[in-house]
Amino acid sequence: MNTNDLVAAMAGQFELKTTSDGRFHFSLKAGSGEVILNGESYATKQRALEGIAAVRANAPLDERYERKIASNSQPHFRLKAANGETLGKSALFPDFSAMENAIASVEREAAHAAITDLTEA
Repeated sequence: MNTNDLVAAMAGQFELKTTSDGRFHFSLKAGSGEVILNGESYATKQRALEGIAAVRANAPLDERYERKIASNSQPHFRLKAANGETLGKSALFPDFSAMENAIASVEREAAHAAITDLTEA
């Protein structure tokens, strides 16, 4: 495996899927394969692709992350657009350090992540 192949294998990716009710949903996965952001559900594939573009545009901006604490005291975050619309949500984390690491990963991975379209599989 050459260096370019290794970098591509370690890069994040958006996975675009069709939900059981015919809507479209994407997840951003880190190079490790772990889901680091779940997008909203969209009525059309085009709107989901626009959602991915919005994540790419907003991910590098730390002020777009709303850091939250769940009722069970676990931290999590939401990525929001400039208009306040939620673009994606994280899972719950065991501590704040893990949440901040995930945010840094989204900031780093989203802009260059390829899209794997699983809607046509």
